[in-house]
Parts: sequence; C-alpha cells; structure tokens
Amino acid sequence: QVQLVESGGGLVKAGGSLRLTCTGAGSIFSVNTMAWYRQAPGKQRELVGSITKAGSTNYAASVNGRFTIAGDITKNTVTLQMNNLRPQDTGVYFCHMSVFQPWGIEGADYDYWGQGTQVTVSS
Repeated sequence: QVQLVESGGGLVKAGGSLRLTCTGAGSIFSVNTMAWYRQAPGKQRELVGSITKAGSTNYAASVNGRFTIAGDITKNTVTLQMNNLRPQDTGVYFCHMSVFQPWGIEGADYDYWGQGTQVTVSS
C-alpha cells in the first residue's frame, strides 16, 4: 500500500505565502514524476506544477513565477512553495506521484493521490 500525506494548507491573505509538503509512505519502488494539482469549487482539477525524477519542472501559466515545486526522490517528498498568493489560488490542493512498481512480469506505472489540503486566500 502507498499513502501520500499532505500538509501545509491553510488560510492566508492575498500576497501571502504558504508551503505545501507531501510525503509518500509505503511500498514505493521508483518515482517517475511528482506533481501538485488543485481543484476550485465547481471547477475541474488542474495541474499546478510537476517535477520529473530528472528535475525538469513544469508549471501552469497562472502560477509561473509565483510557485516553486521541489522534489526529493530519495525521501519520496515533494513541496510546493506558493508566494504572492491570490484569491483565485483558493482550492483543494492534491499531491500526485507516478510510481514504477516492479509488480507482475514487467512492472508498470501506478498513479497515487493524496487526500487533499485546503488552501484559502482572502482578499
């Protein structure tokens, strides 16, 4: 079993900062990518930022320059530093990891999700 445990959400005023942390626990063989998604009320879940095991990062245009994703695959940990937060950043933030597991004949990639952490930015 694999569990992703998130922390660091909360309430902050516009212009403030928050740092989210996600740690994977359990049987994790090899992480491919780590990412953060968010879902605002009434909207679809969207990618905020991702990082590969090689260290390549990708960000949504709306957060580029304000958010920074960092990962430590030796600790199965990914963080999201969020600066200059805006009310439109409000939502539930989910951690995601794509993991190669050597199960079966050839192994396969598996997707794991955290339970979500609420981020609320007041104006």
